[in-house]
Amino acid sequence: MTVRLPEGVKPFLEGAAWGDAAIEPLAGDASFRRYFRIRAENGATAMLMDAPPPHEDPRPFLHVAKYLCGAGFRAPQILAEDLARGLILIEDFGDDRMREHIDAHPEDEVAIYTHAVDTLVRLAKAPVAQLAAYDAAAYLRETALLAEWYLPAMGIATDVAEYEAMWRDALAPLCDSKWQQVTVLRDYHAENIMLLPDGEQGLIDFQDALAGHPAYDLVSILQDARRDVSPELEAAMLEHYRCEAAVSADFDLHYALLGAQRNAKIIGIFTRLWKRDGKERYLSFLPRMWGLLERDLAHPGLVKLRDWFDRTIPQEIRASSPLDRVA
Repeated sequence: MTVRLPEGVKPFLEGAAWGDAAIEPLAGDASFRRYFRIRAENGATAMLMDAPPPHEDPRPFLHVAKYLCGAGFRAPQILAEDLARGLILIEDFGDDRMREHIDAHPEDEVAIYTHAVDTLVRLAKAPVAQLAAYDAAAYLRETALLAEWYLPAMGIATDVAEYEAMWRDALAPLCDSKWQQVTVLRDYHAENIMLLPDGEQGLIDFQDALAGHPAYDLVSILQDARRDVSPELEAAMLEHYRCEAAVSADFDLHYALLGAQRNAKIIGIFTRLWKRDGKERYLSFLPRMWGLLERDLAHPGLVKLRDWFDRTIPQEIRASSPLDRVA
C-alpha cells in the first residue's frame, strides 16, 4: 500500500540537511499525528512528526520538549520545525520501549521502574514549566467523560449535576495553587518511555502537560492502562518515591484520589474510542481500568466516591462489556 507523505516534506527535509534521506512510515497513535523514520545514506536517523493543522498543533509539544531538554531531561532534541505545515524533525530515540523490553526481560522490571520514578522525583524538584494549571475545570472535564460516554453505553441513567458536584467536592483539596507547581506530563507510562543506548530513559508524548500535582504522573505509570503493574511493585515504587521526594502527610490520599479521577476518565475515553471512533480494541482494557479504580476507591478517605460507584455501577455491570449492551 502506498503511503501518502506529508505535503511539503521534501523541501522541509532539504532545508534541514536531510534531503537525501529515505522516509519510512511508522505506526501512529490515537490522533491525527503521524510519524516517520528518516534514514540518511550514512545511516543516521531522525524522526519526523506530521502534526497537520488545523487538526493538530505541535507548539505545545515543542514548548514542553524544549523545557525538558533545558532542565536536563531526555526529551527529543528539536532538529527542524515548520509550524505552518505541522512538520517537526526530532531526535530518534529508537524502538526499545519500556513496555516491550520488560515483557522480554522481566528481570529488569524493578530497575527500570525505579529509574522512571526517579525521573518524577527530579521533575518534582525542578522549576515548573510555563503551563496551564491542572485546575478544577480540567479535572471535571475529564471525570465528565465517564458520565458522557460509559454510563450511556451501559444503559445507566444518572444525575449529571450530582456526579459533577461529587467530584468537585472530592477534588477541591487538590485545586489549590500549591498543588500546581510540578510539570505533569499526563501520559507517563511504559509505552511512552524509551530505553536509550546510554542507559537513560527518553520521554515522548508529553504535549498535553500541565502544571499540577506530583502524584499524577506516579498514578499514570504505576496504574498503567495498558500494562499490568503488580500491587507489590506499585507499593515498592510508592515507598521509593516517598523516600526520595518531599511528600505531604496527605500524599497517599491524594494518590488514590488522582488514581480514581484518572481511571474514571480513561474508562470514559476508551468507551468513546469505541463508540465514536470505531476502535473496539480499547474495550479490552476496561477490566484492568475497573480493577485499578476499585483499588483507589478502597482508600478510607474516598468513601463518598466509593458509595456513589457502588450504588450506580454495580459489579455485574463493571464485569460486562459495552458490546453486550449493543442491540
